[in-house]
Amino acid sequence: HRGRSAPARDHQPSGLIMSDAALPHPTPVEASRPAAANGWLKRAIASDLFYSFRRSKLTVIAAVITLLFFLVAIFAPLLSPQNPFDPAQLQLLNSRISPLWTADGQSPFLLGTDEQGRDVLSAILYGLRISLLVGILGVVFSGALGIGLGLIAGYFGGRVDTVIMRIADVQLTFPPILIALLVNGVAKSVSGNRLDWFSMLIVLVLAIGLSFWVQYARTVRSSVMVEKNKDYVAAAQLIGLPAPVIMLRHVLPNTTGPVLVIATINLALAIITEATLSFLGSGMPETMPSLGTLIRIGNNYLFAGEWWIVAFPGLALAGLILAINLLGDWLRDALNPKLR
Repeated sequence: HRGRSAPARDHQPSGLIMSDAALPHPTPVEASRPAAANGWLKRAIASDLFYSFRRSKLTVIAAVITLLFFLVAIFAPLLSPQNPFDPAQLQLLNSRISPLWTADGQSPFLLGTDEQGRDVLSAILYGLRISLLVGILGVVFSGALGIGLGLIAGYFGGRVDTVIMRIADVQLTFPPILIALLVNGVAKSVSGNRLDWFSMLIVLVLAIGLSFWVQYARTVRSSVMVEKNKDYVAAAQLIGLPAPVIMLRHVLPNTTGPVLVIATINLALAIITEATLSFLGSGMPETMPSLGTLIRIGNNYLFAGEWWIVAFPGLALAGLILAINLLGDWLRDALNPKLR
């Protein structure tokens, strides 16, 4: 064997081996992150839900309009000519100016002004922020309350289920607006009708949340009653996982489809409820008006000829509600397995 040449690896320079060892190699976790992100994006684009979204032109238009409303609400301080919530920027001499394109219009009031000299466009942008904030927080609160009670009722059953569902049945006999008015009236009576705008915001969120939790609770309860009899729940119970972990980590993800549909539709209902309360004088104050408050203020001057004070906030509210409802209807049909 002395005549045989050594393997090629024995003749490689040591410097080459050292340089290869010195090169940094990505860890498996770092290398898998871009691939996992790209894979998730490809699966989302190739999903039936995104295909259904692309096919419906009306849904795409509704999504664009809804996104536009959210963007103009977020960037309202940059887009509005004035801050309608700042009394230092308001002048009574500019009150009731008609829109810019009319004969009596003045710059920069594109949509005219109200009785306090506020630019209507600026008031709509800032009021849109409050309406969306109240609607989103109300949906989050009602969803958290309803989902939690629905999980408890469906998972444990028995007397707990009976008590929660009977409370839900009693509340269903009352319209949501009456529940909201009741909560609002109790809060005002307790505080002596001395609520600032932030306290009023919290009261509206509580009123809306306590009005719409029943739908979440009933839907989640029915889904949990089906899921808790499956093998994965029995396996989780067998290995000793506590009930809250099983409900939140294993059962709850299987109920997200109906919950998303309810949340989307309830967002529009929450905004309408807030606008109704504000129109009735039980909502946001005139110093921090929402869209409902602007409509109430403009309604007082409608028959005096100042139609723009109520028309443009009303159109903004109607366009927002219509766009969100169209998204909710599409999401309900897209997540319905009977229609696939």
